[in-house]
Amino acid sequence: MYIVHVHVHVKPDQIEAFKAATLENARNSLKEPGIARFDVIQQADDPTRFVLVEVYRTADDPARHKETVHYNRWRETIEPILAEPRTRTVYANVFPDEEDW
Repeated sequence: MYIVHVHVHVKPDQIEAFKAATLENARNSLKEPGIARFDVIQQADDPTRFVLVEVYRTADDPARHKETVHYNRWRETIEPILAEPRTRTVYANVFPDEEDW
């Protein structure tokens, strides 16, 4: 598994717009064969901060994801409403076993 956490900070007046665009992207992303999981979480003490938890089956799947219409629509929509550029961290799976995803 190839796990990516995308950290997002949006402008305070754009929280709902970000959530709407991101939920559409997440729902469509789950239809991709290379995506095992796609979570959207919002920071409890600062609602302008989000983390996208993306679990891909292989290291090649993020590139395929970035070629989709829904991803590109999401990126174009959210770029102007960000308070700062997105960051990402890549992780390796430890538990559960990859067969259990």
